[in-house]
Amino acid sequence: MGAAGAGGVGVVGMLAILAVGYFFGIDISPIVRELDQGQPAQDAPLSERDQEYGEFVSVVLADTEEVWAPVLPEQAGIEYADPRLVLFRGAVQSACGGASAAMGPFYCPGDQRVYLDTDFFDMMAQRMGAEGDFAAAYVIAHEVGHHVQNLTGVLSEVNGLRARMAEADANALSVLTELQADCYAGIWARHAQDRFGSLEEGDLEEAMRAAAAVGDDVIQSNAGRTPVPDSFTHGSAAQRQEWLMRGFRSGQMDQCDTFAEAGL
Repeated sequence: MGAAGAGGVGVVGMLAILAVGYFFGIDISPIVRELDQGQPAQDAPLSERDQEYGEFVSVVLADTEEVWAPVLPEQAGIEYADPRLVLFRGAVQSACGGASAAMGPFYCPGDQRVYLDTDFFDMMAQRMGAEGDFAAAYVIAHEVGHHVQNLTGVLSEVNGLRARMAEADANALSVLTELQADCYAGIWARHAQDRFGSLEEGDLEEAMRAAAAVGDDVIQSNAGRTPVPDSFTHGSAAQRQEWLMRGFRSGQMDQCDTFAEAGL
């Protein structure tokens, strides 16, 4: 098979990409499909940035697995099943339907996969003022928090309720779901620090900046709009920081019950 037979990236580039996916335990098939379309055939090695990105997200994902594998059985009596992480560029198909990079990272309960666009962390640093490795790690841990919610049955219950609610009520329930995932990200950070000494000076501040940057009020303000709480689906910057720190300080899932605190 010549270079043209391997599509746009050629044999060397394709083998390098597949190697990253195999050794790092990440599904990179969406990237392969994108690179395989519309480009002149050439032997293009995987870029250093892409390789570092793959290494980083695989390390964070492994860290979350090391934490949740004992924590979920101990605190919730449920066996932990590792999620799969999918890297994509531009757009991707999941069991939850099609999605574009514009919607940011997401978790799909239908296939138990976390989807991350390869350019998202650059956008966080350049446009949202949330740079740093731990800021990126917080985002991954938040999506893994949704996976934990899926395993505990929270996501299916929430989705069933939201389908029968008025928009404002459905949005409020969505906020509680997202804040709990933030709290679970905090639990991961606490146990990662206690078990592995993962946090360095300034890491927690990076995560706090990232949590603020993705607050609905901040996003709406940056878009030139007046924040409208009834339209929030993820929570305000202050709320996201509060629940992240609640999880970090306690390390306990029972301290992350956003629904009970809201009277539900």
